[in-house]
Amino acid sequence: MKRHLTALLALVAGLLALPAPAYASPAAATATAGTPASGQVLSPTPYMGWNTYYAFGGDPTEAEIKSTADFLVSSGLRDAGYQYVWIDGNWAAPTPRSAAGDLTPNPAQFPNGLKPLVDYIHSKGLKAGIYTDAGPYIPGKCGLGSHGYYQRDADQFAAWKFDAVKVDYLCGIAADLDPKTVYTEFAQALRNNASKRPMIFNLCNPVTSPDWGNYPEEQQSTYSWSYAPKIAQSWRTYTDVGFVDEIKFKDVLRNYDANARHPEAAGPGHFNDPDYLGPEHGMSDEEFRTQMTLWSVAAAPLIIGSDVTKLGKTSLSTLSDPDVLAINQDPAVVQAVRVGPAGTTETWVKRLANGDRAVVLLNRGDSPATLTTKASSVGLSGHRFTLKNAWTDEITESAGTISAAVPAHGAALFRVRPATGKLGLPHVVAGLPQVTKVGSDTVPAGSAPLVAGGDQAQIEVTVRNDGTQPVLTPQVELAVPAGWTARPLGNAPKLLGINNSATLAYTVTLPADAAPGNATVTAGTSYTVVGKGRLRQETATAIVVAPAAPHGDTVLSHHKWISATSGWMSPTVDNSVGGWSPISMLGQVYPTGIGVASPSTVRYYLGDQCSRLTATVGIDDAVRNVGPEGGTSTFQVIGDGKVLYDSGVVTRDDVHQADVDLTGVRVLDLVVGDAGDGGYNDRANWAGLDATC
Repeated sequence: MKRHLTALLALVAGLLALPAPAYASPAAATATAGTPASGQVLSPTPYMGWNTYYAFGGDPTEAEIKSTADFLVSSGLRDAGYQYVWIDGNWAAPTPRSAAGDLTPNPAQFPNGLKPLVDYIHSKGLKAGIYTDAGPYIPGKCGLGSHGYYQRDADQFAAWKFDAVKVDYLCGIAADLDPKTVYTEFAQALRNNASKRPMIFNLCNPVTSPDWGNYPEEQQSTYSWSYAPKIAQSWRTYTDVGFVDEIKFKDVLRNYDANARHPEAAGPGHFNDPDYLGPEHGMSDEEFRTQMTLWSVAAAPLIIGSDVTKLGKTSLSTLSDPDVLAINQDPAVVQAVRVGPAGTTETWVKRLANGDRAVVLLNRGDSPATLTTKASSVGLSGHRFTLKNAWTDEITESAGTISAAVPAHGAALFRVRPATGKLGLPHVVAGLPQVTKVGSDTVPAGSAPLVAGGDQAQIEVTVRNDGTQPVLTPQVELAVPAGWTARPLGNAPKLLGINNSATLAYTVTLPADAAPGNATVTAGTSYTVVGKGRLRQETATAIVVAPAAPHGDTVLSHHKWISATSGWMSPTVDNSVGGWSPISMLGQVYPTGIGVASPSTVRYYLGDQCSRLTATVGIDDAVRNVGPEGGTSTFQVIGDGKVLYDSGVVTRDDVHQADVDLTGVRVLDLVVGDAGDGGYNDRANWAGLDATC
């Protein structure tokens, strides 16, 4: 183990020409970054395109695919690099094979067959991808399978003139096959197709423990890196990034972290694949921009999962940003590694072919933060550095610190190189407005900003000068919603020297009837640079205004929550998660409550108005219809950050009663954990939730 760890540290350090990063994991010597799949370099840099699965669910049609191909052209996405139009599962007829043994498309979806559709895609200057499975077709288990027909199917795909094949493992795991063996056989068939047609092989084993249950390491997605680089152009590194119409930021981070375990496996022509991009499938614009940032520095294939014809301008702009795509398509195909420790805020760095560094300042937390790193920490030496913000195109100069004001769930992306010539515009960071106090209570670092009607809050903006020359008379003007008041505290400095910062504060008072929901507070930060005049930056933070606190005897599940999350699907009021059945535990049905999947947090504003909460917690009987695996959770009631109730591990064969003193609690969190064995089949219930207020 120590020998493998030492070898990997040395390899990653070489990839970046950096000191060994804090993040690394053991590596077997079975994958070589310099050896592309079987000597084929079909796509030297990560391929880009679109896939039907998340966009159209299980039944893509010829008309939908043609419409999407047209839009890829008219929108400019094709010219930005999104070339592949990929037909995912459920394209085959109900009986997938003809009497002769050939795969047959569903005539209801593809009345003209697949060859004319592929020709149409090619006529648009695009490429076509298709889907199959490495296992045998098992009705009720998977849509189609190629096991036993590898060469026949490879020849068929080539005859239809497909350019890429995605090979799933749903039938494979159902048949208990060894993925390395069957994927190697399929890869050989694909290379030896009768038409001699080159086709990208996307190895797509999504089986991951504990998300899918308990499987041997060799059958899981997390093992593919050890053999896939020699046989495939890309390979999935974790389970699916989400569900149709539901891709969550926490799962984007989960897949990115799994994908980051083996940067040494990636290289020109072969790529780690953390799954698809999900604009407007459940994430905010900021969260999707973070996914795009992370996938780009990961040298990952960029495959859009959404219905592109329905995307807004912001999503289309994010997908096609030329500076971000240039980082993804950098010919060195070096995958980013983390510099420093893991945590709520992190730094990731990718060495680019010309010696530049792509630097990510990642904020996983729920509140805005100003993040910093050093040029020396990302492998650059010197005294002056040019920073190009890949998302805003702003070019500034730093004396050695790389910093940015990063929103919650956001990421800053810079292209950094040593500076030459005349002094550039100093790198000044105008911080995002930050709630630091509510009344006399200090807001814990990293927690989501939350205020309520009648509150008095302190909001601060920190201004940093990381440039190579001082700036003069920094000032901050705070704009608040109508009816709110903002009063400055203290005086601004007259000068902000190199590597110095100043924090400017305001007291903000909300009216008693402040409308609940998100309220935007905007800071206008201005300063003078000699020779450049007066400059201004504008930053904004969305602050949550809580709904009114409950009064009297209240069924809390019927009161408006501040926020609610679920490990999969969405928190469901008065039903088991997903809404398909009433809350039921050990055969007893409960009329009220909340159904969630672990991990989950449901947050309520109580405003020091409640004294008691009673509830029955447990695992919903619906888990028994799924299987014996999973179905264990923990339940905690947390008031203002303090644990007031902890159930311990709860199984499907038990329920627990919670009786909690809420005296003095302002913000209440109902938290469900996965009990340490993953969230598979964890359908958890908060039944009752009767509050005395």
